[in-house]
Amino acid sequence: MTVRVEMGKDSGGAPVSMDLEELLATRLLVQGNSGSGKSHLLRRLLEQCAGQVQQVVIDPEGDFVTLSDRYGHIAIEASEHSERDVARFAARIREHRASVVLSLEGLEAEGQMKCAAAFLNGLFDAPREHWYPALVVVDEAQLFAPAGGGEVAEEVRRASLSAMTNLMCRGRKRGLAGVIATQRLAKLAKNVAAEASNFLMGRTFLDIDMARAADLLGMERRQAEAIRDLQRGHFLALGPAVARRPVAIEIGAVETSARSSSPKLTPLPQAVAEDMKGLLLAPAEPEWTPPAPSPAPTQMPSERLIEALARSTPAPVDEVAVDPDEAAGRIAEVLRDIVEDPDSTYRSPSVLYQDFLVRCRMVGLARPPLDLSGFVRRLSAARAGIHGDPDADWAQALDAARALPDDMLGPFLLVARAAREGLPCPSDTELAATYGTSSLGRVRRLLTYIESRELFVTRVDLAGKRSITIPRLGWTTQPSEAG
Repeated sequence: MTVRVEMGKDSGGAPVSMDLEELLATRLLVQGNSGSGKSHLLRRLLEQCAGQVQQVVIDPEGDFVTLSDRYGHIAIEASEHSERDVARFAARIREHRASVVLSLEGLEAEGQMKCAAAFLNGLFDAPREHWYPALVVVDEAQLFAPAGGGEVAEEVRRASLSAMTNLMCRGRKRGLAGVIATQRLAKLAKNVAAEASNFLMGRTFLDIDMARAADLLGMERRQAEAIRDLQRGHFLALGPAVARRPVAIEIGAVETSARSSSPKLTPLPQAVAEDMKGLLLAPAEPEWTPPAPSPAPTQMPSERLIEALARSTPAPVDEVAVDPDEAAGRIAEVLRDIVEDPDSTYRSPSVLYQDFLVRCRMVGLARPPLDLSGFVRRLSAARAGIHGDPDADWAQALDAARALPDDMLGPFLLVARAAREGLPCPSDTELAATYGTSSLGRVRRLLTYIESRELFVTRVDLAGKRSITIPRLGWTTQPSEAG
């Protein structure tokens, strides 16, 4: 089935349309100076193909959130969530085929790059059964795929550039069609721009940008002057989804508008010069100092608040002392029940800790001897199949894992248990369950990170079977199928 969306009209007034299926296969690059109409063009494309294909918009300025009112896009304010949350949202977006606008407004440049990288990696790492076709629109792409270093940390720049490269180079097989817009081609990484086969070039003035635009459009250098003369909202188009020869397009009207708009001239106030001078130089009014407000109560972090609530819970009148060994057994059973609950995999530790406290009271333990940090360690051990007290039986392994964040303790102990007991190396799927993710790509990056800390040594034989050695413990798993 061929679906064509009308983008505007050519110089003769004939409609110019874009083949949506061809666009999904060949990607699109839009270039133009600020004020040339790039955002208007992207909005026209999104509006015209709304309902035909899933749309995912990475929006640095929050201009596209207005699509939600007319077309039902889900607006996500990235500043209200963590990187891990954003990556989890991306996986759910692919699963449910929801059209989404990720607004990065309110974040600094480095925060925007981190968030965009996590989001794109989440889209890219989705399971194969969720590889549905989707347009991934990235406005101001030079921010996320810069041609050179900037003021952000090098590792942040590399992570963002890698995510954008994956989108444009490898995203097609996963159903992801990149549509990127930039103010300057010279500031956009060449390996990202080169993967697009369709181009819409708007007004630009710098010679280096005009030369690159002319090269992409297959024009001679002397013809590049035409790019400088383009009016606002006019673009030169070329590509298999639009036209086989460069064609001038005036982009059509849109039904929604951005929250911000270009400045408009308004009449100046008609005040006499003497009156205006009097207003500007008038003496300051007497200052009134308001009474000092009462000090605001100190906000307690959620983890400390949960622990404080747990400690302040009054003991029931008929509370009966429980033998320590029996209490330990009850705690182990409660942790086992939490781990066996499939919904617990993706819940935060603080939420699970509240559930743990309630379950403990239900089995007669009013004050379980675990604070939040101790609970996280025991939960990680339980997810790895270690239901006893890890501090007693696994002290050696826990000591080796001190260099890892708490959320990586579960995968480490799962491998350590397999190595200690001579079992096959856990699969990526098993490791993902202990790490609280469904992304196998994240698990592979996790293993790479643990190897960089010199805690794992991974070997894959010629048959593709993986085994892992923990050098500090001298333990090695049996080989198992990779992945």
